[in-house]
Amino acid sequence: MWKKVLITVGIIVALLAAGAFYLDHRNRTLSPPGSAEATAGDLTVHVDYSRPSVRGRLVFGPEEHEALQPYGQYWRLGANEATEISFSKDVTFMGQLVKQGRYYIYAIPGPDAFDFVLNSELGRWGYSEADHSMDVHTVKVPVIKMNSKTEQFTIDLEVSGSAILAHFDWDDIRLTIPIE
Repeated sequence: MWKKVLITVGIIVALLAAGAFYLDHRNRTLSPPGSAEATAGDLTVHVDYSRPSVRGRLVFGPEEHEALQPYGQYWRLGANEATEISFSKDVTFMGQLVKQGRYYIYAIPGPDAFDFVLNSELGRWGYSEADHSMDVHTVKVPVIKMNSKTEQFTIDLEVSGSAILAHFDWDDIRLTIPIE
């Protein structure tokens, strides 16, 4: 009798583990991991994120238009794990002083500008909204409309003199944050 119970429990555990593996792999296939790194002088900036695709959807827009990421609502700046950014030294991030270290970065989209927020809570996964009591800095970043579209969300770090420009491209928008 106990042998049958143990075998049944073992099969259930194996099926649950296989299901969890499948779901995790499926998410990573749809939104694979990405990273970017750039060095300007003694400043190194590194970003880890996941790369969702447009796949024919309205990405940013009003909630009533069923936008994937509605205006005014929390966006983890990618998919899967939260996007993390690190600075090798103290920097100015869009003009605001930020201490050296690693931060979780998220955004609140708007039609003309996004609020980008650096948060000290690390290791987040999933869509749950940030613990706002751990927000460190918030900057408003103007939307740049592009003539071409970027299918898969991309973060690119470009060296520009002693600064690093962080470009966030998805669909037909670009957001750029100078880091010095």
